Amino acid sequence: MIDTHCHLYDEKLYDNLDEIVSNANQAKISKMICIGDNLKTSEKSIKISESYNNIYATVGIHPHEAKNAPNTYLNTLERYAKNKKVVAIGEIGLDYFYKNSDPEVQKKIFFHQLTLAKKLNLPSVVHCREADDDLYETILKSNNRCGVIHCFASNTTFAKKIIDLGFYISFTGMITFVNELSQVIKDIDLKHIMIETDSPYLSPVPYRGKTNQPAYVVKIAEKISEIKKISIDEVIKITTNNANLLFNKLKN
Repeated sequence: MIDTHCHLYDEKLYDNLDEIVSNANQAKISKMICIGDNLKTSEKSIKISESYNNIYATVGIHPHEAKNAPNTYLNTLERYAKNKKVVAIGEIGLDYFYKNSDPEVQKKIFFHQLTLAKKLNLPSVVHCREADDDLYETILKSNNRCGVIHCFASNTTFAKKIIDLGFYISFTGMITFVNELSQVIKDIDLKHIMIETDSPYLSPVPYRGKTNQPAYVVKIAEKISEIKKISIDEVIKITTNNANLLFNKLKN
């Protein structure tokens, strides 16, 4: 199993990181991807990845952070991305729910990072909240056809549009308590799906109210197997293969 999206630099996890990694190993989590969301956390993600063989990193500017992006952010991200443990550009995208940054600023920063990912031949890890149409149009405009919509929370129609662009969709512990997502999982072939914790957030049932961690990604696999009525072994095998295909630097 691969936890394709976690924030290990968050103090809720970082303060006990050896224990968190040990728990993941015991749960047979083979790899974890630590996701940067600004320049500082991107650098932290790289440092964490260099300390553990089975942890990898991504670098990027989250839509919440778009307004704070310095003029040189693309050069910095490109430099960070040359590290052998950096497997993607992310977390990037659009968030119109909180609107911590102006939507036009978000779209500009998102587009430029999609373009950078394409230039570097790296996949993109994309955040989308209440911005489906603009997100789709921005990806289309960028001609970037390689990435994943993380923490997927939309509908089957949008999932199919995104998949047609060449993107995967990834599910978190939300699927254990948001029933509407079950239909999306039923409708979408497993070959387009990945799993993640987004830890320390979005703990799955039965860990609601507790700090999430990579070891709990097994609960997402279990829920998908239940919804699709297939074995958990098949879910693990296919979602792991999907992650290795998208994040091809995981295999190096």
